[in-house]
Amino acid sequence: MELVLGNNRITLEDLVNVTRRGYKVKISEEAYEKIDRARALVDKYVEEGKVSYGITTGFGKFAEVTISKEETGQLQKNIIMSHSCSVGNPMPNDVARGIVLLRAVNLAKGYSGVRRVVVETLVEMLNKNVTPWIPEKGSVGSSGDLSPLAHMSLVLLGMGKAYYEGELLDGKTAMERAGIPILPSLSSKEGLALTNGTQSLTSVGAHVLYDAINLSKHLDIAAAMTMEGLHGIIDAYDARIGEVRGQEGQIQTAENMRNLLAGSGNVTKQGVERVQDSYVLRCIPQIHGASKDTLEYVKHKVEIEINAVTDNPLIFVDTDEVISGGNFHGQPMALPFDFLGIALAEMANVSERRIEKMVNPAINHGLPAFLVEKGGLNSGFMIVQYSAAALVSENKVLAHPASVDSIPTSANQEDHVSMGSVAAKKSKDILENVRNVIGMELITACQAIDLKGAKDKLSKATRAAYDEVRQYVPYVDVDRESYVDIHKAEAIIKTNKIVESVEKIVGGLH
Repeated sequence: MELVLGNNRITLEDLVNVTRRGYKVKISEEAYEKIDRARALVDKYVEEGKVSYGITTGFGKFAEVTISKEETGQLQKNIIMSHSCSVGNPMPNDVARGIVLLRAVNLAKGYSGVRRVVVETLVEMLNKNVTPWIPEKGSVGSSGDLSPLAHMSLVLLGMGKAYYEGELLDGKTAMERAGIPILPSLSSKEGLALTNGTQSLTSVGAHVLYDAINLSKHLDIAAAMTMEGLHGIIDAYDARIGEVRGQEGQIQTAENMRNLLAGSGNVTKQGVERVQDSYVLRCIPQIHGASKDTLEYVKHKVEIEINAVTDNPLIFVDTDEVISGGNFHGQPMALPFDFLGIALAEMANVSERRIEKMVNPAINHGLPAFLVEKGGLNSGFMIVQYSAAALVSENKVLAHPASVDSIPTSANQEDHVSMGSVAAKKSKDILENVRNVIGMELITACQAIDLKGAKDKLSKATRAAYDEVRQYVPYVDVDRESYVDIHKAEAIIKTNKIVESVEKIVGGLH
């Protein structure tokens, strides 16, 4: 139940263990040694009056302005106060904790030049549940996430706002109640080291990714239930089809579908009821699999970035150098997070088309129109599909890549920015829409199963999923307030009970 910062690389699971599951954080002795060595070099530069960006100069366009030794502390405090310009809703608790953790990981690598007390204070905030209040908008993703990281850093100085035990307080009060000493001042380089990096956009995107990986399992389960309700043709999931193409996500999805539908008395073979299914059933491995492959690619990039040092300048103790570069630039994550949003949007696209297939009497293989008895008096699931269509359409707008845009900042000194923070936030918005659409498919499939009289012929896996849904969402015999069922379906997905119940039967899903 503890994450040790130092030489070991952290994983996406490690991040979530700290941000959502309360794992404690510790700084290793190896990390302390590296922190101290880098700090000594910064102090040497200040004492010798060497010109070095952000240590003895101003920031951005002010890089040519030399700062005296006596003013370096004020310089570091000023960057935090002046850069805290974010607006909008506050970051969710887990994302804000992720920002603190990832900044601590960065600083503990020993290339930033801060004192050990700075890293220790961040770790104490995590361990004692002081969570900075950080508005979600205001970063262009280069020079790093300056504004959100400045909001995080205010709390270390007893400024800004923070949550403690669920209450939003001023930063000083939150730290006092948690028993964490605030930093009376900052030393040279420290304000810049706290604010210059990609930790905000990375925390947002990493949490979306974690939930998207799990949501892709729900997508396969929902698709299997739709197959049960429509007597889908299982031949399309033959392992040999995936083998001759070689796409890993397709192969994994087909295996999931075979395992989920094993023993079903509802699914059919080609030529029995019809020759072949439409694409949203027949091509489930290809469509779902492509999103799985994308999630795997994004995970690879995220697990690089959560271990990255994204400061400027960087302290290289072995050669006695302080080098100004551009690791703060968010482009390496902006493109993957745009790709993440696209992959998520496609998950909702195919799910909504299956909802339409179930409710449309022209293509639902004998089910009643809009899955309700006494149609006309009752509208049934007619508007469920409308709502899903609205979310899918919104996703198409949100999926436009943020990374193709750039607005120069700091008087054109920073003349190309990543907009990676926007890419990450958009992927979060898309995820929430996708979760709702998949919830709609789950309840629609359960209705189709009941109308087909197919419940007793379900596979063990789909029966487990069906039973979880039916605990909260009963059969629709006459019209009722549909939003209640939809909201319950989304809530079920959030609990992960469906996946847990199914995986007890089939083992781990891909």
